Amino acid sequence: MFTGIVQAIGTIEHVEPFPGGVKLTVHAPELDFADVVLGDSISHNGACMTLIEQVDVHRYRIDVSDESLRCTVGLDVESGKVNLEKAMRLGDMLGGHLVSGHVDGVGDVVSFDPVGDNRELVVRAPKAMAKYLAAKGSVVVNGVSLTTNSVRDVEDGCVFSINLIPHTLSVTTLGSLAAGSRVNLEIDLIARYVERMLNAEQAQ
Repeated sequence: MFTGIVQAIGTIEHVEPFPGGVKLTVHAPELDFADVVLGDSISHNGACMTLIEQVDVHRYRIDVSDESLRCTVGLDVESGKVNLEKAMRLGDMLGGHLVSGHVDGVGDVVSFDPVGDNRELVVRAPKAMAKYLAAKGSVVVNGVSLTTNSVRDVEDGCVFSINLIPHTLSVTTLGSLAAGSRVNLEIDLIARYVERMLNAEQAQ
């Protein structure tokens, strides 16, 4: 589990294809590895991956399967920047919201415009995700826990807006987004379980 509070920005230094996926070497000089061991989970742009090798004090490797590559964006781009978060431990502060690290879909940035010192991020989410998104609800964008300002249904999904403050822009990769960018999205866990309970009741 994660919180959606980014701890560091890493750089994908090397992408090595292998049958069934790719092996990534990630450089993360600002990530604290003091409590990290092989097999631990680290969120990369919202996707939970397992650390398989510690190369040196600032570099490590992960395997990304073809299935993960199919469901996400930005995890096979050499020199690409990724938001990083170590898995939370029992007793850690929950600064964002409960995040599973399982990407539910890929959204498209419609606009990314200045609003004073902030930025308004507008994203089009796929139709399968639309029913889980609500105004003032939680959503994860590229591993960052955010609150939606508004949600509007459209024919092929929904469009939601988010206000990004300067701090968020400075400590995550979201500041580099632009219209046409694609982003990893994860819905709120609560919405997922509410749907499950409602469907179970209707089936009885």
